[in-house]
Amino acid sequence: MLFFSFFKTLVDHEVTIELKNDLLIRGTLKSVDQFLNIKLDEIHVVDEARYPHLSAVKSVFIRGSVVRYVHLPANAVDTALLEDATRREASNAAAARTR
Repeated sequence: MLFFSFFKTLVDHEVTIELKNDLLIRGTLKSVDQFLNIKLDEIHVVDEARYPHLSAVKSVFIRGSVVRYVHLPANAVDTALLEDATRREASNAAAARTR
């Protein structure tokens, strides 16, 4: 749930999604769900010469299982908040194991 909550804070930011088939798509993040399925608007394919058939596409829905990486803008990531949330989740998981 940590990543789902984190990605929800990035709605309306520009992100680049790298798919497992090496396709890079840059666009505005419009929505994300608990399976990390992603909807992007105003997309641009990074290597348009290799994928000319995608030049007419303006929005996409990407299934979470085909995503390799999500490249985020550095100024959109609050690293201190993310580190604190990660520590809290790790300590909660450790506490649950000791019960």
